[in-house]
Amino acid sequence: MDKKKEITGNRFYAYSALTMGTLAMVACFMAWSNFAPLTATLTKMFGLSESEKTLLLATPVLLGSIMRIPIGILCDKYGGKKIYIILMLFLLIPLFMVPRVHNFGMLIFLALLLGMAGTSFAVGISYVSVWFPPERQGAVLGIAGLGNIGNAVAALTLPRIQLAAGLSAVYNFLMSLLVVMIILFLIFCKEMPVNKEKTFASAFSVAKEANTWYLSLFYALTFGLFMSFSNLTPMLLNGLFNLTPVMAGLYAALFGIVCTLVRPVGGSLADKIRPMSLLQWIFIGIALFALWLTFSLHSEGMFIWGVIIIGLFAGLGNGIIFKMVPYVSKGNTGAVTGFVGAMGGLGGYFPPIVIGFIKTWTGSYQLGIILLVLAAILCWIVLYRVFIHGGNRIVQ
Repeated sequence: MDKKKEITGNRFYAYSALTMGTLAMVACFMAWSNFAPLTATLTKMFGLSESEKTLLLATPVLLGSIMRIPIGILCDKYGGKKIYIILMLFLLIPLFMVPRVHNFGMLIFLALLLGMAGTSFAVGISYVSVWFPPERQGAVLGIAGLGNIGNAVAALTLPRIQLAAGLSAVYNFLMSLLVVMIILFLIFCKEMPVNKEKTFASAFSVAKEANTWYLSLFYALTFGLFMSFSNLTPMLLNGLFNLTPVMAGLYAALFGIVCTLVRPVGGSLADKIRPMSLLQWIFIGIALFALWLTFSLHSEGMFIWGVIIIGLFAGLGNGIIFKMVPYVSKGNTGAVTGFVGAMGGLGGYFPPIVIGFIKTWTGSYQLGIILLVLAAILCWIVLYRVFIHGGNRIVQ
């Protein structure tokens, strides 16, 4: 009887971790991507140029990417519940300050601090993964990754809140969400098993694993696409087709929803089919539809469909890649998640800056999109040479 109770209890805590870890990630991703849906409003308030807009969009991604590595390691050492609560408490500070600043320099500084919200991915994956057996990791981590939908929820809700009640109401709403998540975490979640003997030096040993870097490269493309297009789509649709912030936010949300909802599908497929075999079709699809976009810059319908289909491929790829993360280095899931997640985040940091520079230099977004085609081709070449033709295995 005691054993049965223990199993039932573990099941309760496992599903509590999965549910709350995912919901907390939604709230954190809304905070992380709050500037993209509000770009038009912030541009008027601060008189932003094209390059300043793209810098503002990219800045939160920087800290949110780099800090995933140490945050993932801290989760393995001290526990995901503690780190999640501390993270959400910290985010209340920059969210409180944003509507109260009056110069671009301070806004950029707060955008940098809000980047910490992006580390919620490393926390969530590390916290959720320990509660489930290896044969269910693909599906479970795909579900946990649904927290990425926070980008889409932000695109849908924040422009409407701003339009109805003003900018301060947006940040009051985000702070309220985080406070609710903190309370629910304290009530319903149990701390994960931890290894208090773990050191940063031992955790960084995952950097010696070649497969850590291969997955990082692939995730830089797929998750980088998710972050880039979540942030850039409102600006692109406004600049190319003069869509209103609400309509541009709607299409950005549609991209984010598609990209996020298919993530567990990718993870589930990778539980049944060799992940690297699936990935080659992901990279081919991204390259083809990125090429489609280069010919769609004067057609609103074609451009929107191209963005959404790229979101489909990128979302599947995200789920497939994270099926493999727990297999790279046993006992270091948080560290590997941090590394791979950091590279994925950096994959979303540079494109907005590059595209902003290219648009200023050439007057068009076309060359920036062509670079995406080349990045997908590069990933396919590495995948083929190392895993398809070379015979490397992460998951048998």
